[in-house]
Amino acid sequence: MKTGKTLVELATEIERQKTAKRDYIADTRQMHLDGDGKTFVIDGQGAFQMTDHMLGQLGERTQVPLKYLRRMQEEAPALLAENANHWLHAKPERRMVRTLDNRARAFMSDRYLRIDNHDVAEATLPVLMKMPDLEIVSSEITESRLYIKAVVKSLTRQVTSSKRVGDMVEAGVMISNSEIGMGAIKIAPYAHFLVCLNGAVREGGKRWAHLGRIAGADDDGSIDYADETKQADDKALLLKVRDTLNSALAVGPFEAWIEKLNGATTDRLEGDVTKAVEVLGTTLSLNGDEKSSILRHLIEGADLSRYGVMNAITRYATDAKDYDRATELEAAGAAIIDLSPSDWKAIKLAA
Repeated sequence: MKTGKTLVELATEIERQKTAKRDYIADTRQMHLDGDGKTFVIDGQGAFQMTDHMLGQLGERTQVPLKYLRRMQEEAPALLAENANHWLHAKPERRMVRTLDNRARAFMSDRYLRIDNHDVAEATLPVLMKMPDLEIVSSEITESRLYIKAVVKSLTRQVTSSKRVGDMVEAGVMISNSEIGMGAIKIAPYAHFLVCLNGAVREGGKRWAHLGRIAGADDDGSIDYADETKQADDKALLLKVRDTLNSALAVGPFEAWIEKLNGATTDRLEGDVTKAVEVLGTTLSLNGDEKSSILRHLIEGADLSRYGVMNAITRYATDAKDYDRATELEAAGAAIIDLSPSDWKAIKLAA
């Protein structure tokens, strides 16, 4: 499990970003991409360096593939600007541009509900900190998401059929959010394995899309974060988020999942292990390096059961290139336990 930032470091960065971010609502005829292909201009507001994510969202709006946009940006930036500006002005609409540290990081609908990282942290952390025996084991804020992973130290169960003696699992919860359209507010059950210190994002939980009423703006096009309507929308949604935390830590579903793990420990691979990992890679959209590393961890773990496959994936998550991918792999590992019989059979009998 990647540990990311300490809670103090996370809180410091969330507070810094809260004061540094700025959002603008404007007609797309008041926007243009500069001839360098990287500078996005909002008339009367300023020029911002465009992130790759923003470029992709601009491509979605103009229906131009991201791969081609990137090529134009590197090889023909003036052509990129000409194309983008044509569609921005030919099909005008109101859009929200989210900026941070003088970078244009998201190109959103004006109906995007701005429940931001500081909103989520302020709603959930006080609730978590009041829970007995709760410990935040990992947290991070990346360019795309906020993550908070916490466990209840007293809520543990043993995987009794495991080859690893004393394989205890702690029940937990993961809270995540994206400010730039890369994910809803999400609360998911989490599991922490004490022997290997791997983490797994379990199936279940709830998510809330960032969809609200049409956003208003001041005369200069900027959005006031103190807007009373936003505060009312935020409060209603965040109360639901808060109330979901307890259900994510419910004992019953956690124990049912432990029973699935026990069953998975005796469900062994029967075909060629290397081929099995190839099929696994297709099922879980793993790249070549990821498949090679997972195969190595599977062999080193000397456990060719379905449970061992899950552990090989979550073990590799610790080595993943970034925190976002590590969390995706933690979810992919847990998903092995819930694969349909046909998908698991394809892996199990690969030859």
